[in-house]
Amino acid sequence: MHLRRARPEDYDAIGAVTLEAYQPQLNESSSSYAEHLANAEARDHQAELWVAVGPDDREVLGTVTVCREGSPWREVAAADEGEFRMLAVAPQAQGQGVGEALVRHVLDRFREEGATAVVLSTDCYGTAPARRLYQRLGFARCGERDW
Repeated sequence: MHLRRARPEDYDAIGAVTLEAYQPQLNESSSSYAEHLANAEARDHQAELWVAVGPDDREVLGTVTVCREGSPWREVAAADEGEFRMLAVAPQAQGQGVGEALVRHVLDRFREEGATAVVLSTDCYGTAPARRLYQRLGFARCGERDW
């Protein structure tokens, strides 16, 4: 596995992986959010889209959206903070360190850029594996930023 920026030929796979990862949190009233999740091309153009890929450099194992200041995908970060969204890991790659590799990449990039913190917005800290990952990497809930 290695990490790289998304390419146009990855967009369909990224959209599918993201939708599949978020499926348990979606319902009939969230069809517009499902479209939002699937729109990898927009995320890549309006933010920074990264993928974890298999040794063949084509199989998308996971993805994350890095939201820099000025990105319309940025929701909760202050000016001096980094933000990421839509961390998703393909079912066949779960439990293999893909999500952790993507989050560590985000943390390293923002650390190099001098961010004072890195934030994310998640529904009740996401799934249990995501919650454990975020806690293990030092994330803590900021109730004052809850919607």
